Amino acid sequence: MLLRRALPSMFTVGNLFLGIISIIVAFQGNFPWAAFLVIIGMLLDGLDGRVARALNAQSEFGKELDSLSDVISFGVAPAFIMYGVVLHELGWIGTVITAIFPICGALRLARFNVATGSTNYFIGLPITAAGGVLATLALYHETMPSPNIVLPLFMLFLAYLMVSNIKYPNFKKVGIPKSAYYVVPIIILIVAGVFVLYPEQANKLVFLPLAVYAFYGVLKKKGKTGDRQQPEAALEDSHETIAK
Repeated sequence: MLLRRALPSMFTVGNLFLGIISIIVAFQGNFPWAAFLVIIGMLLDGLDGRVARALNAQSEFGKELDSLSDVISFGVAPAFIMYGVVLHELGWIGTVITAIFPICGALRLARFNVATGSTNYFIGLPITAAGGVLATLALYHETMPSPNIVLPLFMLFLAYLMVSNIKYPNFKKVGIPKSAYYVVPIIILIVAGVFVLYPEQANKLVFLPLAVYAFYGVLKKKGKTGDRQQPEAALEDSHETIAK
């Protein structure tokens, strides 16, 4: 059926739509709401691949659409949020840093599209996680010392993690039973309701697990510096190696 094959891509387009709106909202100066839209986009992004597999509706079109959407929603949108919060104060340096983040995200996605490897882990920080960390991190700028220095450096660090060879756990392998898919819209509505009522607090709460995930790969790599480097594996952050 046409609807069955189109449903996964509808989730992907929804993610792309939220990313574009997040950029617009960031330009309007409402950064908590801009970050909220990125987080909701993460939920949709986590569903498209699972829905595609459940409906047996994988396609190369869906795979490419997903990667293009991720560049906007988790590369460009979080970068613009950070630009509006602090990077605009740094002149041309802030402009360059703003561009570096989505460029590294695009490089990571392109690397997946031309490589194959294990499905047990990600190589490089997934752009979805990096974008979520950056979007929510921007909300801490008023409470941290020297945000004009700390935030740009952390943004560059996240960009490096995306193009690095550091391995990260692949939670995309955790599936959802078909009988449970009917509760997904309810979960999304609940999460959206919490963000509507308490946008800044909810965004900061999301930041913690994402930041732990980002640093997990770094700490694990340091603990295994003596191990023999394994061949690089390439995985999509927004969907498994099986394309939609």
